[in-house]
Order: sequence, then structure tokens, then C-alpha cells
Amino acid sequence: MKVTLRTDVLTNNNKAAEFNRQQFTETKTLVINLMSSPGAGKTTLLEETVKALAGKYRVAVIEGDLATEKDADRIRALGAQAVQINTHGGCHLDARMVAATLGEFDLDEIDILFIENVGNLVCPSGYDLGQNHKVAVLSVPEGNDKIPKYPTMFMRTELVLLNKIDLLPYLDFDVDVAREDLLAINPISGLLPLSASTKVGMDEWFTWIDQAYQTCIQS
Repeated sequence: MKVTLRTDVLTNNNKAAEFNRQQFTETKTLVINLMSSPGAGKTTLLEETVKALAGKYRVAVIEGDLATEKDADRIRALGAQAVQINTHGGCHLDARMVAATLGEFDLDEIDILFIENVGNLVCPSGYDLGQNHKVAVLSVPEGNDKIPKYPTMFMRTELVLLNKIDLLPYLDFDVDVAREDLLAINPISGLLPLSASTKVGMDEWFTWIDQAYQTCIQS
């Protein structure tokens, strides 16, 4: 019965994901699902990304958290539209939750939609939200063990942003080991070291977004 329940849940999720994907495809909206553990720096990364892309792209954000609108308020303060989803204990966003927010947006007026998933290295990776890309954020303070310990997350992402590299001189973290561990489980994923606070490496992230957007509007 447990297997049947999971199958039913994923079937319903995938139907909603296809609905979302159709909306995004019709409006040529690039959708990036950002996933990480709590405290990896997703919201700070998004703040710097929204600021950098302002004037070039029309950006909006869906924020996923168990409670509060704190992160959505941070994005709104930058002038970007943000819709908060509170899961009230749920460990991830699903496609039906995302679908329920789409009426809040005019997708024809949005070039890029970021979905900041609930902080969790397990559940979010298994749910298709209808996004174009899944991107994981891993931070230096989390240590080198996270990629091998949580392989499902990293084998399903196309890019891993290694955040907070400004702390490398003070912590025992080996970037080469992280890259080797990632390639061992996901040979097509890239690892991009950066720091959202010092802006090091952020230009490469913006270039990746530019390329993803061009692919989106040409498809």
C-alpha cells in the first residue's frame, strides 16, 4: 500500500507539473528551481541575482518555507514580485502548490521565475515542479560529506552552486573533492564556486542564467 500511495502522489504531482510546464512554455518563462539545506544562502543568492538582473530581465520569485513571509519580504523589498508558499510542516514544494500560485502572476510579463524550495537536501529533489532547471546550492560550512551522503539531490541537478567560498580559508573544505564527488554521481552537472556576499563567481552564475534564458526562448 505504501508503494501505491507514493505512486499516486507522484502521478498527481506530475500531472500538475505538466500543467505548470505548459504555462511556462507558452509564455517563454524560464523557471529555475533552487534547492539546498537550510542556511546555505539561497535567499541572499536570490537577492543578489534579482539586483543584478534588474533592468535586463523581468524577474519574479516563489518562496517556499514552513512558515513566515520573511524571505518573500526580502525579495519584495528589491522591487520584484514574490509569492510565499507556507507548507506548515511539509518538507518540500510540490507542483500543485506551485500551480496554485500561478494566478498571482502574469507570466507574459515575467522572463525568469525562481522557485526557492524549502530548505531540505532530501525531499525537494524528487518532485518535478514544471521547471526548466534544477539547481542545488551547497555551502562551504556544510562540509565535504553532503554530496556523497545525499546523492539523490545532486544526481538530479544540472548545476551545483558552491556558496560562501569566502570562508574557505577558515574551514576544512576541499573544492576538488566536492567536484570529484559530484562527477562520480552526476557526470553532466557543473560545480560553480561563488560567494553571494562578496560577489566572487557571481558573474559566471549570471552567464549561466543568460544561456538558460536564450535556450528557453528559442525552444
